[in-house]
Amino acid sequence: MSVPLQADPATLGTAITNSWILLVSFLIFFMHAGFAMLEAGQVRSKNVANQLTKNLLTWSVGVFVFFLIGAGVDALVGTGSFSFVPGGESASWISWLYGAVFAMTAATIVSGAVAGRAKLRAYVTYTVLLAAIIYPVVSGISWYGTGLLGAEGMIGSAIGAPFDDFAGGTVVHAMGGVAGLTAAYVLGPRIGRYNDDGSANVIPGHSLTFAVLGTLMLAFGWYGFNVGTSGIIGAGDQLGRIAMGTTIAMACGAMGAGLVSWVKTGKVDTLYVANGLLAGLVGITAIPHAAAWWGAILVGGVAGIQLPIVFEFVEKRLKIDDVCAVFPVHGSAGIIGTLMLPIVVAPEYLAGLSYGRVDMFLAQFAGVIVIMAWTILATGLVWGVLKAIGQARVTPAHEQEGLDISEHGVDTYPEFGSDDGIAADGGRVETDGGVVMDDDTSAGITADRFETDTNGADN
Repeated sequence: MSVPLQADPATLGTAITNSWILLVSFLIFFMHAGFAMLEAGQVRSKNVANQLTKNLLTWSVGVFVFFLIGAGVDALVGTGSFSFVPGGESASWISWLYGAVFAMTAATIVSGAVAGRAKLRAYVTYTVLLAAIIYPVVSGISWYGTGLLGAEGMIGSAIGAPFDDFAGGTVVHAMGGVAGLTAAYVLGPRIGRYNDDGSANVIPGHSLTFAVLGTLMLAFGWYGFNVGTSGIIGAGDQLGRIAMGTTIAMACGAMGAGLVSWVKTGKVDTLYVANGLLAGLVGITAIPHAAAWWGAILVGGVAGIQLPIVFEFVEKRLKIDDVCAVFPVHGSAGIIGTLMLPIVVAPEYLAGLSYGRVDMFLAQFAGVIVIMAWTILATGLVWGVLKAIGQARVTPAHEQEGLDISEHGVDTYPEFGSDDGIAADGGRVETDGGVVMDDDTSAGITADRFETDTNGADN
C-alpha cells in the first residue's frame, strides 16, 4: 500500500514547505557556532569564556524576548497589527522561528565589536532591546509590502519602487555591523589599543585556527540564509542563480581581501582572507536573486577589496576599536552590496519590473539611510545611557585581568595561566618595535615573546 498516493496533496505540500522552513532555520541557527568560534579566535585568551558566554546568551535571552515582544513589534511596524506572542497554530510558530534566527544573527554581530571591555550586563541589556524593538523595527519597515520601505509604504510608494533586500544584507548584516561600530565608539578602545600620539597597536587574537574554523562554519550556514530563503518567499525559479551567486561572491571576497593585503604588505594575511570571504557573502546577501553571474563576481570582489581599506580607516582615522572587524565585514559590505543592485541586476530580472535602475537605486539608497539612521540613533542612545550610569564598561583592573576571571570566575586555559593573573597571551600588544604588555608587568617582553630581564638573559 502506497502512503504517498493516499495523502492529500495540499497537506503534503504544506508538510514539505514547513519542513523546508525548519531545515533552513536550523541551518541559520548553526551559524551561532560559527560566530562563537570566529569571535573566540579573535579575542585574547583571557576573554574567550566571556565571548562564548555572550554568544550563548545572545541566543537564549534574545530569542525569548523576540518571542514575547519582538515578533509582535515586527508585525506592528510592518502591517499595523500586534500580537503578544505568535499565533496558536503550527505555521505561525514555524514562521516565528524563521524570523527569530535572522533577528539573533543581527544581535550576535554586535558582540564581536565590543569584545574585551563591555560588561556582560550591558551587552545583555542591549540584546534585550535589540530583540524587542531595534531589529523588529528594521525588519518591519523593510520586509512587509505595507512597511515604510515596501511597495505600499510611504517611502516605497513615493519613489515608485520598493527597497529590495532578499536575505538581510542590510536588514540583518549592515544593521548589526553599524550597531557594533556605534557601540564600540561609545565604549572607547581597549587599554593599549592606541598610543598617546594616536597611533594604533595591534592586539592579536589568541587562535587563528578557531577564527578560520568559525569562518567556514558561517559560510556553510549562509546557504540557509540565501538559498534557503528562495524556497520560502517563492523565488524557487531563481534558486540556481542564488546558489551560484552566493558561492562565487564568497570566493571573490576572499581573493579580493587577500589581494589587497598582499599589495599593501607583500604578505597574504590569513585573517583578512577569512573575513574577506565573509564580506563577500554579506555583500551578495541582499541581491542574490537579482544579480547577474558577473555581478556576483563584482559584488564579492568589491566587498573583499574594501575590507582591509575600511578596517584601516576605522582603526586609524576614526580611532574606533572594532575588535572583530564587524563593520567592514557586515556593515560596509552589506551597504555596498545593497546599493550595487542597479549596477549588477540581471537583464531578465529587470525586465520583469515596472521600474528602472534609477528608481531602484533611489529605493535602495533610501532604505540604507533610514535603517542606518535608526540603528545609530537607537544603539547610541542605549549604550550612551549605560555609559552615563557607569554600567557599560568593566573597570581597567578587570579589563587587564581578563573578563573570563572578572565576569565569570573561570580561566579558559588554566594550564597556561600564571600566578600574576596574566593569561596565555599575557595581554600582549604588538607595536612596530616589538611586543609590550598592557599593564605594569610589561618590562622585558620582546618581539619573539621570550621574557628577558634587564641584562638580556632569558627567564
